[in-house]
Amino acid sequence: MRLDLAVLGPIAQVVWIDLLLSADNAVVIALACRSLPDAQRRIGMVLGIAAAITLRVLFAFAAVEVLEVPLVRLAAGLVLIYLGIKLACDDGHGSRDVPAARNLWAAVWTIGVADAIMSLDNVLALLAAARQNLAVFVFGILLSIPLIVWGSALIMPLLRRFPLLAVGGGALLGWVAGELIAADAIVGPRLQGSGFDPTLAAGLVAVIVLVVAILILRGRVEKRKESAIDEGS
Repeated sequence: MRLDLAVLGPIAQVVWIDLLLSADNAVVIALACRSLPDAQRRIGMVLGIAAAITLRVLFAFAAVEVLEVPLVRLAAGLVLIYLGIKLACDDGHGSRDVPAARNLWAAVWTIGVADAIMSLDNVLALLAAARQNLAVFVFGILLSIPLIVWGSALIMPLLRRFPLLAVGGGALLGWVAGELIAADAIVGPRLQGSGFDPTLAAGLVAVIVLVVAILILRGRVEKRKESAIDEGS
């Protein structure tokens, strides 16, 4: 039973992270290709999907080696904290800023640049959630492939309808970030030496992500109220 729980926990985290993050890749691909002729749109989407998958595989191989370097896990954890806050504060319209490309190669370039950024974030999150279990990590990469292909149609409506899913996902990334930081070759021993439990560290980071996200969201609401009052006066 212990083994089952030890494996099922990371798998559940990997699936949840995949569901939340892979949809962004799918939306970027769809938006970049939306103004192309039908024939070019299909080619652009195929090339975009291929680029996203290729980048994930390349980043996966690199990340496995690089994360063993001292302080890299700390840096990766900080990246995931930022990503978690960004995800929790997402209003569902961030990806709409992607410009529609005028030709096929412009679309491929737009997709490639966006995917390079998002795929690195996704791989870091998956690798941290997998907890150095290579089989679980590979499962997460493979699962992300169909999610990139069909993600926008299946997942984005759910995120728009149930915003708390994104908030929960942000907290999960905060938890994973805390675990990653606590496992760093330099930070980890210092935490353990001071009697700071790694699980407590993960929970603390998750709470920090939630609090920051709530403050940002509250600020947005107040700003909208002020704008509405100014327009009405």
